Amino acid sequence: MTRPKISQMEAYMIETLRASGVTNEAIIQAAKEKDVSTWKQINDQYDFEQLLVLAEQDFSTFEEIINDGYAVKFVTVGGLERLLKLKFQKVEGKDFQKLKTGVQGLDLSGSSLDELKQMLSINWKITKNNEYVSVLLKEKKDFA
Repeated sequence: MTRPKISQMEAYMIETLRASGVTNEAIIQAAKEKDVSTWKQINDQYDFEQLLVLAEQDFSTFEEIINDGYAVKFVTVGGLERLLKLKFQKVEGKDFQKLKTGVQGLDLSGSSLDELKQMLSINWKITKNNEYVSVLLKEKKDFA
């Protein structure tokens, strides 16, 4: 199943809301009411209005993004680390080792691993050996 694609920043905002206890239903309701003013106190660095723009483009797709998941259009190495922390509560040094080209030694399995595979952009290669996962940038030759 192909998931709707969103930007890395939109993913950060969604996962920040979830990490702060905002439910999927509350995110969808706020988008319906076009009022995200209460989210400013969660993170005043984010322009949560961007989520309203996303919802206005196609509300049923927005609901699918919130309820069923999404893929990120393009994820940087720093973005990967941040998404692992926001979405899966995984921290560098404790849950994985950060490399220049990704992460290794990630303890992630089952539905969480499936979700990571579906949300990352095509520039990433995910491999699992025994109990740990590596997520590395693909080399240019891997895109041919």
